[in-house]
Amino acid sequence: MNQRSKHLPAEERRAATVEAVVDLAGEQNPSDITTTAIAQRMGLTQGALFRHFPSKDAILQAVMSWVTECLLTRVDKAVEGTSSPVQALEAVFMTHVGFVSEHPGVPRMLFGELQRSEETLPKRMVQALIRHYSERLCRLLKAGKAQRELDAELDVEAAALLFIGTIQGLVMQSLMAGDVTRIRRDAPSVFAIYRRGISHTENAK
Repeated sequence: MNQRSKHLPAEERRAATVEAVVDLAGEQNPSDITTTAIAQRMGLTQGALFRHFPSKDAILQAVMSWVTECLLTRVDKAVEGTSSPVQALEAVFMTHVGFVSEHPGVPRMLFGELQRSEETLPKRMVQALIRHYSERLCRLLKAGKAQRELDAELDVEAAALLFIGTIQGLVMQSLMAGDVTRIRRDAPSVFAIYRRGISHTENAK
């Protein structure tokens, strides 16, 4: 990417910058990533980098915008063609897991932004992503209740929270183990337990 980055049009340069930051976040603490490190990864000078981004926060905003668009687009596509809300939930779960497996730096950046004590635009963007993601889950969970796939007394908001928390738990386990590939291996059995917990009694397996 280094040689190619020197001669990219503006939009491609911005995309390459996002890619570089996500890659770096998968290798080190995201808060330690400097604009110098980003420029070096791309084979550029800091001056060249700042011609496209006025500040490090602007770079982080671009990264969060990419994460939001990419993840939600994948989630929406995963739901298409599913025959039931529960199948859709499973498709979303596995799609999210796949996204994290491909880009292990992303959850580290999201966790890092949410842990900031101050209110920043990147932090608000992460909060908005979680909100939009939760809304999609709640719609599927409500549909599952309506079609009697899920427990009639299911607390939809709590189930959405647990869904997200379950994926976060898988991510944390993989990070602690230093093995991102295990998230794909563990995901099916973990989702099966989640599914049994929310399913209508007659449908639980």
